[in-house]
Amino acid sequence: MRVVDLFAGCGGLSKGFENAGCELALAVENWEAARKVYQKNFDHPVLDLDLSGVNEATKVIAKELPDIIVGGPPCQEFSIAGSRVEGSRARLTINFAEIIHATKPKWFVLENVQGIRNSTTWIEARKILEDAGYGISESVLNAAYFGVPQNRRRFFAVGCLGETHDFLVDQLETKQSEEPLTIRQYVGDEFGIDFYYRHPRNWGRRGIFSLDEASPTIRATNRNVPPGYSAHPEDAGSHLEARALTTTERARLQTFESTFTFLGTNTAQNTMIANAVPVNLAKHIAITILRHEKGQAMDSDLAFRKWLVSSQRYTPRTAGNIVSRLKRTSRILHTSKLSIDPLDVIHALERSGEFINLPSSVKSQIKKAIRLHAEFYQRELTPL
Repeated sequence: MRVVDLFAGCGGLSKGFENAGCELALAVENWEAARKVYQKNFDHPVLDLDLSGVNEATKVIAKELPDIIVGGPPCQEFSIAGSRVEGSRARLTINFAEIIHATKPKWFVLENVQGIRNSTTWIEARKILEDAGYGISESVLNAAYFGVPQNRRRFFAVGCLGETHDFLVDQLETKQSEEPLTIRQYVGDEFGIDFYYRHPRNWGRRGIFSLDEASPTIRATNRNVPPGYSAHPEDAGSHLEARALTTTERARLQTFESTFTFLGTNTAQNTMIANAVPVNLAKHIAITILRHEKGQAMDSDLAFRKWLVSSQRYTPRTAGNIVSRLKRTSRILHTSKLSIDPLDVIHALERSGEFINLPSSVKSQIKKAIRLHAEFYQRELTPL
């Protein structure tokens, strides 16, 4: 499935979807520091595109024929740590929904902090997405139960055209582990320490943590143990045995591979790492979508085959060949879902060099399969 990642940052969502087997087609990120890191680690284009200009952005994105659009619009205005005043940056969530409405990918994924769920911004954005025909599943997931050694709770809205609301909630929330994943379980002795320092938000909180627990949420702030640090009763160990985690180690807690390259100042790197979606959590979302898609495809193929045999009087073998030609069409067009308008599909094929170079008899067979597919689905969608 082809993916476009909006507000891509350094690429946590992209890497998770890539690791799940999706094809990344395009990313959009307007922060230059993060964009340079993205370019260093991925082969597909990443653009500096103004997503508040919905019409122009849609033209660029639609050319990629995405099956899925994913993104994490700026979250500071919904965050506990932020002002919670929904201003101009919150408007980008509306723009995200408007781009999806105009582009109509089969799927979308929106990631954000928990606070967005009851915001007026999300209520407005959700209405736009519902009007576009998406069934939407909302979940707040703790990354520590999905292959990430970090207690990080994030909101996900996953939408699919033509589905009912909450269709995917159970699958999204099926935990991969019964207990939170600890740092040591994930990295072993890679860090070479037992305890580390995380600068507390205020002096009433502990600052020393153990590798034998899940990390608290990674934040942009990263400081060394201060000379006058006073031990806290809940510290996991002595501050004399602890140090701050390095930038690379913090990225590992976000489940970026050790080969993922970060660039720029320490401040920029710490910010983009803190803002990223944990790679393994993104992979869980992607795999959940792919499993649902596979189940839908299997059900759809079976129903189509039965129709070909019972209504069109094809033999089971010929019906299987017709389905194979449709799958070939999907591969040529890089899409998992063909339009039910046969002319749309045929015109798209005729712009493809791979199709043009096929023998005439094969092209004719593929076009016949496309017309049968369209007839079947148009009959399915016609009320009795």
